[in-house]
Amino acid sequence: MRGALERKVATVFGGSGFIGRYVVQRLAAQDYVVRIAVRDPAGARFLQTQGRVGQIVPLSASVTDDAAIARAVEGAEVVVNLVGILFERRAGDFARIQGEGPGRVARAAAAAGASAMVQLSAIGADAASPSLYARTKAEGEAAALAAFPDATILRPSVVFGPEDQFFNRFAGMASLLPFMPVVSGETRFQPVYVGDVADAVAAAIADPAARGRTYELGGPRVMTMREVLRFILEQTRRRRPMVDMPMGLMRFQAGLLQRLPTPPITEDQLLLLARDNVVAEGAAGLSDLGIAAQAVEAVVPGYLKRFRPGGGRRDAA
Repeated sequence: MRGALERKVATVFGGSGFIGRYVVQRLAAQDYVVRIAVRDPAGARFLQTQGRVGQIVPLSASVTDDAAIARAVEGAEVVVNLVGILFERRAGDFARIQGEGPGRVARAAAAAGASAMVQLSAIGADAASPSLYARTKAEGEAAALAAFPDATILRPSVVFGPEDQFFNRFAGMASLLPFMPVVSGETRFQPVYVGDVADAVAAAIADPAARGRTYELGGPRVMTMREVLRFILEQTRRRRPMVDMPMGLMRFQAGLLQRLPTPPITEDQLLLLARDNVVAEGAAGLSDLGIAAQAVEAVVPGYLKRFRPGGGRRDAA
């Protein structure tokens, strides 16, 4: 049993990423000593200002390294795995990082005696999906639950926030291109605010009833890809024709571009775009964790202003 003066410890794998920084902030506010387990600890030092001296500790630990994982979770009461990738830099990365990594983390968490684990997955995780991303997300869920049956699985839709790579990416395209390319325009999304996802992690840790459950996280509005792009054009005040892109052409371009260090689109991502990304009917969600979802309209316009003509400096607001 932890002594009265002993601090409670949480280990967050991938804690320096887009979602991770918000999760670290929430846990620090709840007085956890937060270990940020990442490949580049120096790159996570900016988060140390989110807590008191010594409260937030970056350390080196890859989800492919059992010994490093064990060191990172030693003595931890809570373990959170946020690590995920959108494309492979090397063949097999999806399997190693998303398929096997959660099981490695879960086994170490169980061996360390952690009382709670949260595994971040994604809506669309499906062992039968044609997308390798979606298949390995499902494999990761299964591996985590096999080793830590009380793990809570969180599946967000597209996550938005000031640092996102969704609204920001398309807004950047709108400012540079003479038209807005539309791929899979009728595919539906349910964008969820990054702060709500972080709150869901904290709520799942705090609520014993969340142990072993899966939650699908979506915002209050379902939007087609075409509606998302139209919303971005409105918010950035860019008048651009929206041009539907043939899937055959997109696959050809993706095949050429996916060898780049950071490809703008991959063939696997095109497979994901062909399927709706919304909360399943009857699935437990944010409201079951006591969270009222933030709307896209309440958050996104504020950080897309910089993409307006003149960088938004002409706005009166």
